[in-house]
Amino acid sequence: MAEHFDAMVIGGGPAGSATALLLARAGWHVAVLERKQFPRRKVCGEYLSATNLPLLEHLGVGEVFREQAGPPVQQVGLFAGDTVVTADLPRPRGVGGWGRALSRERLDTLLLEQARQAGVTVMQPWSAEAISESADGYRCTARCRTSGAGAQLHGDIIVAAHGSWEPGALPTQNQHRPPRPDDLFGFKAHFVDSRLSPGLMPLLAFPGGYGGMVHTDGGRVSLSCCVRHDRLMALRGGNENEAGEIVLQHIQRSCRGVREALAGATRDGSWLAAGPIRPGIRLQRRIGVFPVGNVAGEAHPVVAEGISMALQGAWLLVDRLRAWDEASRPRTGLARVHREYAAAWRRRFAARLHVAAAIAHWAMRPRAVAGALPLLRRWPQLLHWGARLSGKDADAGIRDQEPGIRRRPDHEFRHLGHGNGRSG
Repeated sequence: MAEHFDAMVIGGGPAGSATALLLARAGWHVAVLERKQFPRRKVCGEYLSATNLPLLEHLGVGEVFREQAGPPVQQVGLFAGDTVVTADLPRPRGVGGWGRALSRERLDTLLLEQARQAGVTVMQPWSAEAISESADGYRCTARCRTSGAGAQLHGDIIVAAHGSWEPGALPTQNQHRPPRPDDLFGFKAHFVDSRLSPGLMPLLAFPGGYGGMVHTDGGRVSLSCCVRHDRLMALRGGNENEAGEIVLQHIQRSCRGVREALAGATRDGSWLAAGPIRPGIRLQRRIGVFPVGNVAGEAHPVVAEGISMALQGAWLLVDRLRAWDEASRPRTGLARVHREYAAAWRRRFAARLHVAAAIAHWAMRPRAVAGALPLLRRWPQLLHWGARLSGKDADAGIRDQEPGIRRRPDHEFRHLGHGNGRSG
């Protein structure tokens, strides 16, 4: 396979699919390499805040999202010890509707299929094994995970959307190393017949970890959590149960709200586990290789903003790439694209990372939680304030845009000279 693409996207999750779809709608020739077959389950809280609703509409999946997602989430809560506290969730400015949860097996399939219908070449299940710079862009060595067939793909740019949890040989992937005591490992399961109030999304605070619950599609409740490696090892000890069940028992011992919400509930499917999760900003400058989703930066899942950051980060990147495209794609302009994208990413998301880190470290420490509970019981609106700080009412950024991507005059790149690409 020697076909040349305008962009090669590695990873078909929300960040990769959204990037590919937006570029394809702008007239780009795009390929997506996704290593897993869809539908596939994934460790994730599954919640999308209402700030994403305009973008979902623009992507063409808003109607299906409303049909399939769980009930509107209008309250945030805290389950810690014997304390159950709830407060109203802030309503985002100028957006009709509330945030909702949709399982990743449905969301990811929906977005990738929409990209395929827009003309994106979807290679699945294919893995990217190596990327290198060539005279006219980049070369990607790929391999089919079922047949073993190989391919050499060529493209003007590469978008890294492969997530941050799995190590690999790509320059945007982490190298494998032994886990550290403070590394976080994620767990997730669905439950049916839960007593969790519809519309409530509680934070679970327990020793050595934190988690969340929310109603998702199919009448199920999703419970996801993160646990420190040292706490997980101590819990497992000589226990022969699977790790997910051991963690759930620990959470139920620590949180009355979880015990009550899952009383009589049945787990739907197996536990999923992933990690280690290492939150932080990873916007390293590699000219022509653009990170989106967790590759760009990852907040502690405690604030349930991961999918939002993936989708909105894709929009920020495509905004800059289209301005570069209008200027006939000068290769010397790629550094500016990365610089502007990184700055926009930090402006939109950096504060959420800091808020998430503060909440996560507080939730994992029993003494800190115990000291704050009297205040939270007396002033539950503090939960509302915390949700606001985490970005739940932020402007989605594209509401008034037509056709949805802000266009910039092409003269901004003209002084850098012309590349050998074409103007879109």
